[in-house]
Amino acid sequence: MARGDVTHTKLHYKGANEDFIVMVDSVDDYQKWRTDKSVPLAQVVSSFKVFTTHKQGAQGIYEGASKAMLENEFGTSRDDEVVEKILEKGTLQEFEFTERQGNRNLSNGSRQ
Repeated sequence: MARGDVTHTKLHYKGANEDFIVMVDSVDDYQKWRTDKSVPLAQVVSSFKVFTTHKQGAQGIYEGASKAMLENEFGTSRDDEVVEKILEKGTLQEFEFTERQGNRNLSNGSRQ
């Protein structure tokens, strides 16, 4: 059974001291939101969790951004305001999880 092979979309925001990432559900919903702000943010983003990569660009290890980081960069620690700023000024990037195959439990013995 194959696992993975899924395309995801993220927005990368290069801040003064850190890089921030927000996950987006749909590129189409994001484009609608850019032209029409009445589209709810909950329809655009996967979650209101803001990630940081600790100055490693968009490819680093994702960790949740602390309130102090958000306050220093955006002047607020409210997740919805920070997400909106990242959606307005961030760069859209799509990435794909590669397909994985193989046994998940090798203790079952040989499978042919």
